[in-house]
Amino acid sequence: MEFNANRRGFIKGAGTALGVAAAAGAAAALYGMKRTWDPLPSAVTAGITEVNLDGMQPGEVRTVEFRRKPVFILKKTDAMTPNAKRDIMIGSDRYMIAVGICTHLGCIPQWYSAEAKFKCACHGGEFDASGANVFGPPPRALEIPPFKINGTMLTLGEESDEYKKLAKTA
Repeated sequence: MEFNANRRGFIKGAGTALGVAAAAGAAAALYGMKRTWDPLPSAVTAGITEVNLDGMQPGEVRTVEFRRKPVFILKKTDAMTPNAKRDIMIGSDRYMIAVGICTHLGCIPQWYSAEAKFKCACHGGEFDASGANVFGPPPRALEIPPFKINGTMLTLGEESDEYKKLAKTA
């Protein structure tokens, strides 16, 4: 049997080229799979709601939609009890931000300004001006949505350090 160096070199080179092509193909396949798992940019931006809090009066409640759910934003008055675990400070003003869905069965509570309470008509649950449950069957306070504050702009859907602090203690 005759030794042919050119033939061996060709086989060795072809094996290396095949290995490189397989690695490139595997990398391309993994990249394509990762892109299909990532949410579309349009879906990411649809999950963000911006609200300008400038001009809100003490005692005023705004309801905005965030990820197809109502979110209550209340600018608290001086007469409303402060709640360090749930209130958001913007300058010297205190705000309450909460998903407006009762934690009992998912009904939407109404704001009663005379009593400074959110009341759920479904089963009589009540939440104070900080969103904490104070009466009835709701097992916990209203949920605080992820938020970020930049001046008087509230961005729902982005997690800030302040949100993380409130989410831990609330």
